[in-house]
Amino acid sequence: MTAPPLEDIGFYTLSDARASQVSERSPLWRCEMLLTDRCNFHCPYCKEMRYDCREDMPPHFAAWILQCWIQEGLKNVRFSGGEPTLYDGLRDLVRMAMAGGIGRIAVSTNGSASPGDYRQLLDGGVNDFSISLDGCCAMDIERMNGGSRLGSRVISNIRWLAKETYVTVGVVLTQQNAPQVADIVRFADGLGVADIRIITAAQDDGLPLRLAEIPADILSRHPILRYRVENLRAGRPLRGIGPNDCDKCHLVKDDMAMAGQRHFPCIIYLREGGDPIGEVGPDMRQERVAWSEETNRKADPICSKNCLDVCVDYNNRVQDFINP
Repeated sequence: MTAPPLEDIGFYTLSDARASQVSERSPLWRCEMLLTDRCNFHCPYCKEMRYDCREDMPPHFAAWILQCWIQEGLKNVRFSGGEPTLYDGLRDLVRMAMAGGIGRIAVSTNGSASPGDYRQLLDGGVNDFSISLDGCCAMDIERMNGGSRLGSRVISNIRWLAKETYVTVGVVLTQQNAPQVADIVRFADGLGVADIRIITAAQDDGLPLRLAEIPADILSRHPILRYRVENLRAGRPLRGIGPNDCDKCHLVKDDMAMAGQRHFPCIIYLREGGDPIGEVGPDMRQERVAWSEETNRKADPICSKNCLDVCVDYNNRVQDFINP
C-alpha cells in the first residue's frame, strides 16, 4: 500500500519533493535557533537547557549564522528558546530574515508577550506563530505554566493573532492535563487557530488519551491534529522508532538546530541532553551529512525513544526514494 504524500501530514516544511531531493547540496529547508534559555513561565515538563547552551546568544553571532543560512537558500526559519520574545535582538533577526527572502519566519512563544510586541513581530515579517496552550481556560493554563497569572493574556493573544496570520498551538500532555485533551482541543479550535499539535511530554509518553471525544469536524479542519489522532487510534506511539522504520536520519541533511555555538541533530535531541554534532561554522552541512551516514538511530537511546512520528515518516519516505 502506497503511503499518503507527506504534504497530507500538515507540516509545510515536509513534502515528497523535498524527500526525493535531499542532500548536502539542497537548499536549507528549516533551521531553528534557540536564542535564550530565559523564560517567564515554569512549565513542569520543560527541561533545563544544557549548561553550554544557556544564556542569551550574542546578537552579532545570531546575525552571522542567519546570514550564513540565507546564503544557502534557507526556506524556513524558527526562533525559539526559552521564550524568544525576551531576547532583545529578536526583531532585528526577523527583519534580517525578511530582507533575506526567507519564506516562512516562525516564532515559538508561550503567548505571554504584550500585543504590541507581537504586532511589531508581525510587521517585521513573522508569518507563523507556534504558541503553547496546555489548558482549556485561563486558570488551567496558569496551573500548567507554573502560576504565571497570564492565562487570559495568552488566550487573547492567540485569538487575535490567529486572525492575522498562521498560528498553531502546541499542547503538551502530562498526567495533569491529559484527561482534558478533548476539552483543550475544542477550546483551541474555538480560538480560530490553523492547527493543533498534541504531543505527550517525554517523561509521560504512553498516557491514555480520550481521543474518541474529539469531534470529527474539528479533525477535518486541522491536518496535523488529524494525523496525530489517527496515529494514536491505530496504536502508533507519538514517539519512538519502530523495528521496520528507517535507521538513518535524513532530516539533518538540510535541517538545522542550534543553540549556544553548537549545532545538534534536532531540537528534541538537544532538549534531551544529547551531544552536539559540532561547532557552528562553515563545515556544518558536511558534518551533518556525516552524522546521518554514521549514526544508527535505532541504536541511539535518544533517537530510538524520542523521535517524533512525523520525523520517522519523513525519514522512511526518503529511504523509499533511495531504495524504490
